[in-house]
Amino acid sequence: MNLDNLPLLVIIVLSVIGNNQSVSIAALALLLIKLLGFEAWFPYIESHGISIGITILTLAVLVPIAQGNITIGDIFNSFKTPIGLTAVVIGIFVAWVASRGIPFMQATPEVVTALITGTILGVCFFKGLAVGPLIAGGMVALIASLFGRSF
Repeated sequence: MNLDNLPLLVIIVLSVIGNNQSVSIAALALLLIKLLGFEAWFPYIESHGISIGITILTLAVLVPIAQGNITIGDIFNSFKTPIGLTAVVIGIFVAWVASRGIPFMQATPEVVTALITGTILGVCFFKGLAVGPLIAGGMVALIASLFGRSF
């Protein structure tokens, strides 16, 4: 094994120490793909992985609606309380911020490494979730726009 695999091995070790199965499985899967010679899959995973992941995440979030555990009445009731309205507004804001993350990361690839490092540290040691890069990228884009840099 060469040193090219070291970053994935470090991520696997950190995720095991941080007790985060999602990152462990993802890093191990990528390492196996690499070691088994299926590196031709990487561009497909890179270009479609976020969309597939967001689709699966959305699928999981919508299950309570599909099961009837959340009704249309419950949805309308979420607009009737201050905490419900706050949740709706924050949901809209976070979705909007995350949407700024992808173009920002494409326009400034040098930031991607820092975002990934921060996300891995947050996931492994602060019980975070790996959805962080998009939101983090969007937040960095917002902050950068305050300093006159647009994307």
